[in-house]
Amino acid sequence: MTDHKRDEVEAAILRYISVRDDIDAGKGTWGDLAQFFTDDAVFIDPAWGRVEGLDNMRATVFGDAMIGLDDWKFPTDFYAIDGDTVVVKWTQIIPGQREDGTPYAQSGYSTLLYAGNDKFSYEEDLLNMTHVMHDVGESGFQFSPEMGMPPQHPNRDVTKPTR
Repeated sequence: MTDHKRDEVEAAILRYISVRDDIDAGKGTWGDLAQFFTDDAVFIDPAWGRVEGLDNMRATVFGDAMIGLDDWKFPTDFYAIDGDTVVVKWTQIIPGQREDGTPYAQSGYSTLLYAGNDKFSYEEDLLNMTHVMHDVGESGFQFSPEMGMPPQHPNRDVTKPTR
């Protein structure tokens, strides 16, 4: 069931994507995305698992998880809206190039649930972590020692919050 008009949902996702684009251009940090989430939002990360609450999201998926990834890029390929659900297709690009000149790139998708008032209550990111780690190894990229490590046994519950 849709609670919000498509124009409202689309305006919110376009602002969200604009902030992501600014982050890619070095004009902001991942913490800038916090403005788009409700206080009780849920974020599902491929490595960190289920992160509940905006304060926890700021500390982990917008904080510790992104330390040292300043040169990584995450351009948006497209988005699709179905009611209050938005799917964003993006690419993750690791610094460097293969011998043939192609980038170390992985395909990613985010599913967001719009909650109203320019905010989302849920984001689930899907990314093939085996592909990521293969490309990290091949590229020679070194993670920052300051980067936080995800939990050894992350919560894999992908249940969307109910409102």
